[in-house]
Amino acid sequence: MPPSTRVFWTIPLDDAPAARAGAKAANLARAARHDLPVLPGFVIPVRPGDGTGDLRDAWARLSAGGERPLVVRSSSTQEDGAVSSMAGRFVSVLDVRGWERFQTAVDEVIASASAPGTMAVLVQPQLDAVAGGVMFGADPVDGRTDRVIVSAVPGGPHALVGGEIDGTRYALTRRGRVVGEHGGGPLTRSQLRALARLAARTASVFGGPQDVEFAFDGDGRLWLLQSRPVTALAPVPPRRAPLLGPGPVAETLPDPLSPLEEDLWLMPLDRGLGEALATAGAVSRRALRRRPTVVSVGGRAAADLRRLGAAPGGRPWLRLLNPVPAVRRLAVAWQVGRLRAGFPEIAARTTARVDAELAAVPGLAELTDKEMVAALRWTRATLVPLHGLEALAGSLVTAEKSATAAAQGLAALTGARARGLDDARIVAANPAVLALTPPSIGPTCLPPTRWGTATPGSGLGAREGLRLRIRWVQELGARLAWEAGMRLTSDDALPRPEMVRVLRFDELVAAFEGGSLPAGLERGAAPPRTAPLPAVFRLAGGRVVAEAPPPGEGARPAGGGRGSGPVHAGPGSPPAGSVLVVRTLAPSLAAELPALAGLVAETGSPLSHLAILARELGVPTVVGLRGALDRFPPGTEIVVDGDTGAVEAAA
Repeated sequence: MPPSTRVFWTIPLDDAPAARAGAKAANLARAARHDLPVLPGFVIPVRPGDGTGDLRDAWARLSAGGERPLVVRSSSTQEDGAVSSMAGRFVSVLDVRGWERFQTAVDEVIASASAPGTMAVLVQPQLDAVAGGVMFGADPVDGRTDRVIVSAVPGGPHALVGGEIDGTRYALTRRGRVVGEHGGGPLTRSQLRALARLAARTASVFGGPQDVEFAFDGDGRLWLLQSRPVTALAPVPPRRAPLLGPGPVAETLPDPLSPLEEDLWLMPLDRGLGEALATAGAVSRRALRRRPTVVSVGGRAAADLRRLGAAPGGRPWLRLLNPVPAVRRLAVAWQVGRLRAGFPEIAARTTARVDAELAAVPGLAELTDKEMVAALRWTRATLVPLHGLEALAGSLVTAEKSATAAAQGLAALTGARARGLDDARIVAANPAVLALTPPSIGPTCLPPTRWGTATPGSGLGAREGLRLRIRWVQELGARLAWEAGMRLTSDDALPRPEMVRVLRFDELVAAFEGGSLPAGLERGAAPPRTAPLPAVFRLAGGRVVAEAPPPGEGARPAGGGRGSGPVHAGPGSPPAGSVLVVRTLAPSLAAELPALAGLVAETGSPLSHLAILARELGVPTVVGLRGALDRFPPGTEIVVDGDTGAVEAAA
């Protein structure tokens, strides 16, 4: 035995302070002092010499001279905290019989410590349980504090928390009424009500919802085996949080955006849509000032779906209660009527003016620094009315029977490639081809000398013509930004041209007006790698909370948010940024969690130790997805949503 365990001193369980007995034992001691149903026991403290009783005498009394089996459990000073539970990271030994086996079990528990002087040992009788499991005093995935979540199995809870088997999941109200049950489980309605009462009592004792391990013995008595704070509780969106989604803005900006791209293209899109909504009387200008219509979520564009009329499942009857004053409704109707009559002419004049100004742009290398900054400002200012008019065209212009800009660009691209032209010459000959690609700041082989000298093909209606000009102005902004990055690099202000993407627009302007660049640019130089946004979601403290219901196939969300990456399912450590797909949630996987973009298991419970750890680390986790290994072969790019249980192949 290690020297530390040869010091035969103990502390009674009901008098165990956390500093010497570890959090697990201290929590049980506190529960016992408040008359919660805790088994008797004793603790070998972190500093054994501080105890008061002989170890062998304590063992003999608790085990009835070796006749009764014991449980020897870890009680580290580093586990069961409010921020991290360290669930399942330390050893506990069940069904310990005899003095020699007891000494060996104590050594095994102490040897599992993560640092010297941090492991106390908790000793209790082995309970002959008929049912047991884990209970959360709040839903850790949905963040609902009005729910009690129970996962139970026949026998003790050790197989459930170890991720070896699935449990029956019950969702209860705080009074114990069952509001959700998956499969016929081992618990009766009276036992579930007893658990709800225990959840309320532990929350009162410890000051918040608890993660509880429990068991029922053969006499039907409920025992509290462990209590710790619920960690990584999912945030709940505010009551009036807007309903967001990629929606229609994904057509314009489908890819993740860098900070400079957000400032060049997202801000004008938000202002343009806001002008269109205000003109149509759909949203007041006060509301537009209070909250944007288009936002960046992890570098991806998302829109207020209700504001744009694109939210699913609206309530049409609310439209009868139109809060807009009658005078304002009449003013809007008059304004929209005039605009509808004159819209074709307005759109034509706007596109002609944009064409003329684009054609007047000289080769970018010919621009002075001041002219380049002015041209960037012009792209942002011009995109605002273009976006606004394009949005209004959808409601003011009758359906146009004309070619789309994308179809026209595709036809031009196909024909030009058949003639052997490269992409640069194709774009120079017909810039309508740009409608096929989203904007992006980066090196380009496209002609840098003159812009807009070619006339696009005819046949586009008002809306498609506006869409094409939006794309051209975005492209000019992208080329100007890259030219700015090259100039800053040649002046030794930037180490590489692509780092211009990390700057905000005001920072870029300041750099060309003699200011210094912000420190720490290297840390944000990589393009943003974020999972695609769900179709409908809300934000809770910056976290995406999807609105979609859980899918079938047995999948259950285990929290951690949303992530994407290539599947790793074979032996060996998964590469950083991959999604690990496994059959069971083995505790040995804990060391791999920090590098993962997601975790999917064919079995397991959201309340298992590994699922708890993954949730604490922000690793999107889904359990119980039958056939996951066959459905997603290694290397498949998948998206894992730990909030809804959705696991899908990436587009």
